[in-house]
Amino acid sequence: MAVIKPFKGVRPPKSIVQEVVSRPYDVLSSLEARLEAEGNEKSLYRIIKPEIDFEEMIDEHHPEVYERAVDNFNKFQEKGWLVQDPEEYYYVYAQTMNGKTQYGLVVCSHVQDYMNDKIKKHELTRRDKEEDRMKHVRINNANIEPVFFAYPDNKELDAIVQKAISEVAEYDFTAADGVGHHFWVIKDKEDINRITELFAAIPYLYIADGHHRSAAAALVGAEKAKQNPNHKGDEEYNYFMAVCFPDTQLNIIDYNRLVKDLNGLTTAEFLKKLAEHFTVEEKGSDIAPPTGLHTFSIYLDGKCYSLIAKAGTYDDNDPIGVLDVTISSKYILDEILGIKDLRSDKRIDFVGGIRGLGELKKRVDSGEMKLAIALYPVTMKQLMDIADSGNIMPPKTTWFEPKLRSGLVIHKLD
Repeated sequence: MAVIKPFKGVRPPKSIVQEVVSRPYDVLSSLEARLEAEGNEKSLYRIIKPEIDFEEMIDEHHPEVYERAVDNFNKFQEKGWLVQDPEEYYYVYAQTMNGKTQYGLVVCSHVQDYMNDKIKKHELTRRDKEEDRMKHVRINNANIEPVFFAYPDNKELDAIVQKAISEVAEYDFTAADGVGHHFWVIKDKEDINRITELFAAIPYLYIADGHHRSAAAALVGAEKAKQNPNHKGDEEYNYFMAVCFPDTQLNIIDYNRLVKDLNGLTTAEFLKKLAEHFTVEEKGSDIAPPTGLHTFSIYLDGKCYSLIAKAGTYDDNDPIGVLDVTISSKYILDEILGIKDLRSDKRIDFVGGIRGLGELKKRVDSGEMKLAIALYPVTMKQLMDIADSGNIMPPKTTWFEPKLRSGLVIHKLD
């Protein structure tokens, strides 16, 4: 069962929330963060990407950089740019993109639920990225940024959320990218208790986005438990912050591939090899989206081709074998192009669908890349089926939009 609790959130005053909040640390470079935070001493980037306070050549993993993060976190609190709530609350965080709004509950999840796979994963994590975020959590003694969970839709939780959002929002603004962000505080004790009870009846939570942050937060909590000779199990470090959305509200968009070369093949040779496993049809000069599961679009030499996977290239009864990323990885990237490891091969790059298919065309037409492969997005059901089966998705499979804004609320570990 999912163990959650309310918490005393650390939040910016309403009057400066837009100055404080930021995009997540891992969706932009240090240079981009430096530019976005220029002239704004209240920007959360000064805590989550504190290298921007140093010369551009500094290593973002230098000890002084992590120390600057905690110095800035303390400074934000001293100056009143971040203020802790007096009581433990749950929060509602809603996002609006393209006319659609999704409503999440901001909670603290239990470290042991992560360790015991009550919080299910669908991606592998890299130890170096885990360690970076672990250092950040340790030195700040806080979860500065939330992770992004999904849970099976629950009508009673929906009703509590609807009650909360009938009040005036604590925060309500539209970011520069056009995404609306709305935030409410749930203070009613009966509602707080009922949310806790309802989550206790949910068998599993699912990591949608933020596998490295989840791992780092849970591992630091487990470290603190081991280091505390008087550990009782109810300490704040036993929990980490997550925004939990009903699975029916979430949308996974496509995550596409770009390849630098055809592995020594001519275009004609490449297309001939594709025809062994796909029905190939030329579609013109504009790259078009795939039309459904087991269909692909490729863009090559100024032309778009539709691919339909032939029978035998996929297994609809296998949660991994049914995925289009599996088909494309096996029969295009590996078998034809010789790309064996998507995590390390320098000949491949990945582009989230939020950038549009035009980005693929642009990078191929420029000569930077030779081939673009557009994939049909996976579904939340596929993600949850894979997590339930104990399997792991291939790398670079899911891309969630909109991304959570960081800095709306922070969870301290003491």
